[in-house]
Amino acid sequence: MRRNILIMGGTTEARIIAHELLQQGHDVTSSLAGVTSKPLLPEGKVRIGGFGGVEGLANYLQQQQFDVLLDATHPYAAIISANAYAAVQGSNVQLLRFERPAWQSTTDDRWIIVSSLAQAASVLPENAKPFITTGRKDLGPFLARQDIAGVIRMVEPPIETLSEKWRVILDRPPHRLDTELALFRSEDFTHVISKNAGSEATFAKLLAARQMGLPVVMVQRPNKPNCESFGDIEHLIKRLGS
Repeated sequence: MRRNILIMGGTTEARIIAHELLQQGHDVTSSLAGVTSKPLLPEGKVRIGGFGGVEGLANYLQQQQFDVLLDATHPYAAIISANAYAAVQGSNVQLLRFERPAWQSTTDDRWIIVSSLAQAASVLPENAKPFITTGRKDLGPFLARQDIAGVIRMVEPPIETLSEKWRVILDRPPHRLDTELALFRSEDFTHVISKNAGSEATFAKLLAARQMGLPVVMVQRPNKPNCESFGDIEHLIKRLGS
């Protein structure tokens, strides 16, 4: 059955899902928040920019007569996921969510689990040299620590003005284990700061930390409203084809 599907995307998996659904003959529109200036665009129709909150999204869903709203945003896009859930309430639009499985630690890992970036900054010991890979938002708690300095890696330049003691690496995944190990050795990091994104493209930093015995400060995923969810693209595609 042909369906009119709105994908709230921006992730690698969202682009794959858009391709697969188009191949099945569905009408697919992908919505990107517009945070990245040069995003990798999916196949099909693309909409860039916000909706104006829950009401704006609800109106758009009805005006465009979507059958399905697929939340395939980043695991940490809690506000967008909450808006998606609220926007379909009382409507005939079906809400599904794709969220890649979280990384799992092993006995060889040294993970310090925290609930926020502020807590991540607070657990670092004095004069730590962290490798921060949480994106360009919410760097404030780390920059406020006058005793620490290190490297921040992100796709686009930071919003804040950073002091010279911080080095910024602008790079887009995927990252390889050999290059991660070379970076770790050259910089002599004491800690890795990461969100539990669950992405294969950024997993190499955790392998490097494991090999070098470095502690990883891992920020837990935020809670999201309950809905029918999938962690496997194949199962999701089958569900939408049923």
